[in-house]
Amino acid sequence: MALLDEPAVELENVHLSLGRGPARVHVLNGISLSVARGETVGLVGPSGSGKSTLLMVMAGLEQPDAGSVKIDGARLDGLGEDALARFRGAKIGIVFQSFHLIPTMTALENVAIPLELSGVADASPRAMRELEAVGLKDRRAHYPAQLSGGEQQRVALARALAPNPSILVADEPTGNLDESTGEKIIELMFALKRDRGATLILVTHDLTLSARCDREVRLRSGRIEAPANVLWPKLRA
Repeated sequence: MALLDEPAVELENVHLSLGRGPARVHVLNGISLSVARGETVGLVGPSGSGKSTLLMVMAGLEQPDAGSVKIDGARLDGLGEDALARFRGAKIGIVFQSFHLIPTMTALENVAIPLELSGVADASPRAMRELEAVGLKDRRAHYPAQLSGGEQQRVALARALAPNPSILVADEPTGNLDESTGEKIIELMFALKRDRGATLILVTHDLTLSARCDREVRLRSGRIEAPANVLWPKLRA
């Protein structure tokens, strides 16, 4: 069991390369980072700096070549694929830029699917409560193609939060939305994160959004560019 004073996320000297042969690229170069419980961190930096890859490592969707990754006190590198999938399903909610909803399932079914896969008995009622929390109770029977981009992202957010994860990660969550809709999604994400006491880590090119976080972690060429393990005063206050 994780101790309350343990970081939500702890990475030590993480390296990761992608590709094969001459096309192999060293994407993460010795990343060490600690994220406190309840903290909101914005991962920023130019395209190709490793932001999204770092987020995927934190989410357990990419395995590093070297270094250690601890999430909620548990080392991910010691888990097999099945155990890792169960851990991720229980502890980590993921929101992608492209929504990744299943087109043949209704909004309610999309939100319920991670709960059903985890063996939750009341998956549908819980999914309905999550849709209501994001303001989509009346759209529960609609398919993704019948929903606007903002509505699809709200369904994706409800799906991510349905298992009540301790950590929420988001990769450019407003990247496919217009400015007004994006602002509404961010307000909703921050409000739900605050209400549930979760840790939020997001990748963004929007400096206005990253400035709202407790801390910015800036990457360049797979390395953290500035001191990243000190919480801003506004988090400590």
